[in-house]
Amino acid sequence: MLILRKEKIVDPENIIDSNIRCIRIEKVIGQIDLVKQLQLNDVEITRETLVKIESGRQHIKLKQLKSIKKILIVDYDEILIK
Repeated sequence: MLILRKEKIVDPENIIDSNIRCIRIEKVIGQIDLVKQLQLNDVEITRETLVKIESGRQHIKLKQLKSIKKILIVDYDEILIK
């Protein structure tokens, strides 16, 4: 079931967002630090965009996902599977 939240559709089945947030916090990496590292890897992203991704209000782009995986040093399974 999709939920309408602040005029945005949120998919409760999407766990990528919460997994990224949990892994980032476990590795003690702040949002601003992650954004800076992503930007250094030629990923156009702002902190606001990362906040939206982590809260499930914005879908993640493939380039963002690949770079986040690389920066957090994790397998795709850790990001994609609950």
